[in-house]
Amino acid sequence: MNYKLLALDIDGTLTNSEKIITPKTRQALMDAQKKGVRLILASGRPTEGVLPVAKELEMEKYGGLILSYNGARVIDLANNKVVYEKTLPAEIIPVISDLAHQYRLGVLTYVGGAVITETPNDPYIQLEARINKIPLRGVKDFVSAVTEKEPKCLMTGDGNYMGEVEPEIAKALEGLSVYRSESFFLEIMPENIDKALSLEKICEYTGVKREELAACGDGYNDIPMIRYAELGIAMANAKEPVKEAADAITLSNDEDGIAAAIEKYFVF
Repeated sequence: MNYKLLALDIDGTLTNSEKIITPKTRQALMDAQKKGVRLILASGRPTEGVLPVAKELEMEKYGGLILSYNGARVIDLANNKVVYEKTLPAEIIPVISDLAHQYRLGVLTYVGGAVITETPNDPYIQLEARINKIPLRGVKDFVSAVTEKEPKCLMTGDGNYMGEVEPEIAKALEGLSVYRSESFFLEIMPENIDKALSLEKICEYTGVKREELAACGDGYNDIPMIRYAELGIAMANAKEPVKEAADAITLSNDEDGIAAAIEKYFVF
């Protein structure tokens, strides 16, 4: 099949266990772009955490797009146009801050290209900044420091404790999407945001048919886009429900699974 769009999750899919794109995978993606395939990086990461990966793949030259915050923001790299965006209501930020204090959890969001938080020594918050390779900035008052509309806040804490308090926080934030991306990360996002919805917006924007879209992923948040794409591919290292949702399974992220999928399923 002559697929025109290829959506890729980043962590556990595009990058290996060391969080790098291997030379073989990079070459396969560069060759695909040169032959007309437009790449979409579809990640739960903030935009600033996706941009360095897009730059490494030279996606701005080939009409690539970023789907960040799990789909809450879509950007066309060719012209830096925001194709789609959905943000948290401004009035919910104080509520989120109060809940974090009440349950003794860390809380962060992303302002001006940096992670901002009242607890910069929190190891989970430091991990989030490190994963995304963006600065970490401590602030005295979280609410007043959120000067822009944001697509996501993230609460952090011990995984076992987070499991206990997650239902209570989700109930208090009814009307928002509240879920854990890791045992220690509680994502708080606008309602009805997922990668499939944003891929639909991208198809409308680019004029590419859904039947010309392929998608690869490994995590639970990849299931909607794997089901939406004409060809949904799960990595060998994917969670079992992801594999069950997929049309095909490729090699793992440590075995150049993306390169293997391009070689097997793409016709140029």
